[in-house]
Amino acid sequence: MTTDRIYLTGYRGTGKTTVGKLISAELATECVDLDHVIEQAAGKTIREIFAAGGEDLFRDWESRCLAQVAADRSQGRVISLGGGAILREQNRDVIRQTGVCIWLTASPDVIARRLADDQTTGQRRPALTELSPVEEIRELLARREPLYRQSADLILASDAKSPQQLARDAVHWLDQHGGQSSM
Repeated sequence: MTTDRIYLTGYRGTGKTTVGKLISAELATECVDLDHVIEQAAGKTIREIFAAGGEDLFRDWESRCLAQVAADRSQGRVISLGGGAILREQNRDVIRQTGVCIWLTASPDVIARRLADDQTTGQRRPALTELSPVEEIRELLARREPLYRQSADLILASDAKSPQQLARDAVHWLDQHGGQSSM
């Protein structure tokens, strides 16, 4: 198994960006936030991309940018993915072929609370359904969890652990070069 790239996946609000930055600091590399790469490449915010062409256009940008980041060895080793990056098989293939994938989990209630506490969530990311926030989270998690599980080399529950502890757990696992694991 290659650890050339370390991908963090999971629903938004599970701590991917925060934990990714902590892991990258520990490993003395950069953390690349795929959402920021997409915004720079498109010259638009994620919300503007969705408004211009819907989720399909956004997923096209996401796939292109993921392939570029995975191939560009000058960028950081730690890559924080968007929560839906695993939806496309081509993205799962890129992840599997170029690194390890850490899935950060949290319960729908914890995710909803974190998103409600984050003032930028609504500005950056549009709702993907007409459901209430908690119901949308439950529905999307039900669809995505099998893909997260399929992609994950390591599963870390973020409900009760601090970002620092999650990063320590991830770095410890990476140091051990273990296989499929759950903490």
